Amino acid sequence: MSVLHRLQRLRRRRGGWLQSPFLWVIGVACLLEIAFHASHYRVPIPPRELDTPFYESCQEPPTTPPESPRENAAIVMLARNQEAEKAARSVRSIEQRFNRWFRYPIVFLNDEPWSDDFITLLNASTSAPTYFEYVPKEEWTFPSWMDKDAAQASIKDQGDRGILYAGKETYHHMCRFFSGSFYNIEALKKYKWYWRLEPDVEFSCSITYDPFVEMARHKKVYGFTISLWEEQKTCPSLFREVSDWKEAQGIPSSTMWKAGIDASWAPWPFRSLLSWFSHRDRAGDRWNLCHYWSNFEIADLDFFRGEKYQNLYQHLEHTGGFYFERWGDAAVHSLAVNMLAEPHEVHHFADIGYRHDWYYQCPANAPEGQLPESQVLNDAQSTWADELPGGVGCRCDCDGRRNRNHASYCINKLKAPNTAHRPWSTWALSFIF
Repeated sequence: MSVLHRLQRLRRRRGGWLQSPFLWVIGVACLLEIAFHASHYRVPIPPRELDTPFYESCQEPPTTPPESPRENAAIVMLARNQEAEKAARSVRSIEQRFNRWFRYPIVFLNDEPWSDDFITLLNASTSAPTYFEYVPKEEWTFPSWMDKDAAQASIKDQGDRGILYAGKETYHHMCRFFSGSFYNIEALKKYKWYWRLEPDVEFSCSITYDPFVEMARHKKVYGFTISLWEEQKTCPSLFREVSDWKEAQGIPSSTMWKAGIDASWAPWPFRSLLSWFSHRDRAGDRWNLCHYWSNFEIADLDFFRGEKYQNLYQHLEHTGGFYFERWGDAAVHSLAVNMLAEPHEVHHFADIGYRHDWYYQCPANAPEGQLPESQVLNDAQSTWADELPGGVGCRCDCDGRRNRNHASYCINKLKAPNTAHRPWSTWALSFIF
């Protein structure tokens, strides 16, 4: 007797669906198969904490110029001449909170010639060496093989549909630049580390240690402060392209990669049908859209200069997604880091107070860790917010009772491979998102 005929007979019986052992067996089998599939994406609790703050209180800053060993590093800002005041605010903030003691060079990048006013104002905002460089023209335009008219028409259409920043041609150029050629431009070739700095950001805590030295000492390759959801409409095909490339290269799924995936709860064979939807891989599992917010990142340039990352970038470049969609460099960086780096190589700077646009991270100040007797610190910041139990910040002037003004879901998901701290709300929200 066929399965279809059996189901038709059951439908004619009163209560036949619920009383049929046949359907109960099928239902239980589906649930077991779903649970087995979801188990492949379980992120195990590590045997110890793999990523803790480098320091949990103020340190006495070094003398200037610093006597301690330094890394081959630079602070890097992409800016325009008309952003001079915003750029100066950022540079003054990082000068007050960090670079007055460490004096790492600041490299300014622009796709146009710098104005004298910009150079004068920014030089007056820092004690560090400054370099005003240019983005090569060929790196700030459409690829030579691309149909420029079609790309511009797509950009206009994206803008008309209200996709965030997608109607701005220069924004597409910027995302493509930061995703690929940024790491290999002549202005940065001599450096191994970079700290990305944006115009109009603010640092609310003192950074009294050298993050480049600590990143190198702890064998980290990528550091961040804030993690958010990506805008869904900006990159509907990005995750599929990255996951297909990953499978073609035979790269195994690390716990970092699994932390970014929400396993499908559809049973086989229906699961694969979900692959037709955006943000899903070939098997139908979904990227949870969590990414490291790349306007702040401290990273090893050699990681992004490496063969695997550059091959991935070339694959993405030739899909046209940087223009026919609005793929952001934050999403590209995040998927690549989660695919190619080990969990212990990624660092969350939980002790750095940082604001960009509306979003901020604000650590609480460490109790009895503010070094009130330090004249060097007092010259930079003589007052600070309340010290709170569990605080790790140094002389933060923001209110650490509210650590961040955005949802914690993404940061908890992306930190899961490194920590035993798993808030139940993050697990519950996985079923919703």
